Amino acid sequence: MEGGTTYDVRVYRSDAYKGVTVTSYRVRWKVGSRMWSQYFRNGALADSFRSSLLTAARKGQPFSLSTGRPLSWESDKPAVSWYALTLDYAAAKWPYAAPNHRKSIAEALTDATEAMLTTADPPYSVEEIRRALRTWAFSDRLRGATQPPEHLAAVVRWLQTATVPVAELGRPRTGATRCRALLDRISRKQDGTPAAANTANRKRAVLNNLMQYAVEANGLPANPLRAVNWTRPRTPKTVDPRTVINSDQARRLLAAVANQGARGERMVPFFGLLYYAALRPEEVVDLRRDNLASLPARGWGELILTNSEPRSGVMASAPTSTAAAAARVALGREMTRSRSGS
Repeated sequence: MEGGTTYDVRVYRSDAYKGVTVTSYRVRWKVGSRMWSQYFRNGALADSFRSSLLTAARKGQPFSLSTGRPLSWESDKPAVSWYALTLDYAAAKWPYAAPNHRKSIAEALTDATEAMLTTADPPYSVEEIRRALRTWAFSDRLRGATQPPEHLAAVVRWLQTATVPVAELGRPRTGATRCRALLDRISRKQDGTPAAANTANRKRAVLNNLMQYAVEANGLPANPLRAVNWTRPRTPKTVDPRTVINSDQARRLLAAVANQGARGERMVPFFGLLYYAALRPEEVVDLRRDNLASLPARGWGELILTNSEPRSGVMASAPTSTAAAAARVALGREMTRSRSGS
């Protein structure tokens, strides 16, 4: 054993793991005293990878103790930068992701890239770097733009060489430190304060999926995040009553909205249904008169929700005129009951 390499290699048979929806195939091998494994989406890829390991071992090639792979696999392999990996990952996910999910991916990758820069004192401001990533690298470029806008071109060119190699995440000791920096960054807002638990966990899921993509692309020997102890932020189980609008505040809010002219009158049932029926905006905008199953003079009525119209990055429009009319009647009765205390 010399220079961090060994010839003591043993390759085991592949095995399959059947999950609830996905079956994965695992290749296991031992380099020195350490066990290594890699998962694949289908058996053919697993068999091909295992055959490559066996071929290298039979030829007497040295294996790296730090990566578990034949040293020859790394000698001619160009270093893949973090920026290049995120571009490939975003492009792979784009066709199959819903608009809101695309936005979540862009936000998570933008935050994570801040922790993967080669310098702590970049020549551009954080705002300029984030704008180049969020609005072009992870958005307009995927929509078909071939060149960044003039005001972002210099930042984009700098980013091409300004992030560390992906392989740095898999190095002993320094890789774990870098991974903790990534997890810490996605757990905080831009001002440094802790982000909401749901936000941090959502970005953590994107980051974990990115690492799995890097493993499949042979950019990393294994997912480095799994080797880092990270305390997952907890989602609050209770709601602070002080943050919830009460019935008197709701009536005053709706009255103020109604005073905003014709559009305000149409928005009254929109906000009223959000409050009294606890609907989401995308559910309210798709309501029709047929959705109103019952509306008694007293007591609870019934709305049947059959569809929704989610939209990303834009405020939902007011309900259609027929839905607005039905909702206005329901809202009026609910407000009457609220005033009478029933």
